[in-house]
Amino acid sequence: MEIRENDYIFSDDQQLIDLLYVHQYLSKEAYWSADIPLSVVKKSINNSLCFGIYRDNKQVGFARWITDKATFAYLCDVFVDQAHRGAGLSKKLMSFMIFHPDLQGLRRYMLATRDAHGLYEQFGFRSLENADQFMAISVKDVYKKQ
Repeated sequence: MEIRENDYIFSDDQQLIDLLYVHQYLSKEAYWSADIPLSVVKKSINNSLCFGIYRDNKQVGFARWITDKATFAYLCDVFVDQAHRGAGLSKKLMSFMIFHPDLQGLRRYMLATRDAHGLYEQFGFRSLENADQFMAISVKDVYKKQ
């Protein structure tokens, strides 16, 4: 599935993903995945529903859903290259992804963010209700140990 807007292509075709570009961003620029190994990024892409933004045959954005495509989806690793920010690409990517056929009728969609609440609220995300019912195991600096 793909859409074109202005000079950009939004696609769910995993064959288009530039693994080295995504790894470089996630390992060097993203606060949530510093030092993530290339092998982990590759495995995460292979086991997720992924989306890319492309311009002039180069990748300029990425996001992925961890999902069973039936009841649950967790959005993660969302980014737009610094040089392409401010053009509404994050909003367009979210619109493209949230209406993807594989993500319809799910019971729960989740994500975690430190700084993009305003973006995600536009698509219906809210702070957790009954947050005391949710639990997690968080391994700090997991990639620094490998």
